[in-house]
Amino acid sequence: MDLLIIKHKDMYVRVKDAAYFLVGLDKASVFPLAKLETVREHVQTLREQGFDPVAIYRLKLSEEPYDPNHKLF
Repeated sequence: MDLLIIKHKDMYVRVKDAAYFLVGLDKASVFPLAKLETVREHVQTLREQGFDPVAIYRLKLSEEPYDPNHKLF
């Protein structure tokens, strides 16, 4: 599954109630690819507010069953 996220330097953007917050990846707003135009509008607004550089990134997710017996690290 591919999703879009907005990144500013090494932080991610959370969009909430028409406000923008710099957060870690686990709190970032994610958008389906179909919302690309909305994401572009957010990026333009962020640039107008002085958040530069700001860029759109594609987040690629995959899922698989969790095996509690599998050693993760």
